[in-house]
Amino acid sequence: MATVEITDDNFDAEVLNAGKPVLVDFWAPWCGPCKQVAPVLDELSEEFAGGLTIAKVNMDENPELGMRYGVRSIPTLLFFAEGELKGTQVGAHPKGSLTAWIESQGVTKAA
Repeated sequence: MATVEITDDNFDAEVLNAGKPVLVDFWAPWCGPCKQVAPVLDELSEEFAGGLTIAKVNMDENPELGMRYGVRSIPTLLFFAEGELKGTQVGAHPKGSLTAWIESQGVTKAA
């Protein structure tokens, strides 16, 4: 399962009104740490397929979303469940750390 591209226009539908938890990655093409975490998020989207959507917001193209959620540095990961912000991680974290964080939010890996 690939990541979902999020814009100012589809954020509410794809994130706040999603039927399952959504991990939103705020990133930009020029951001080195964002490039480091991108393949990890792709792997996690496969491992948590069915139970979690991983979405990406390009901050250069959608700055209003970053302002709306107080994103001051990238990458920033926001975890949403049932339309509410439940957790935040700032910076590029290793896969094990991100996996533990996602699981701490009550999401289990796909069988």
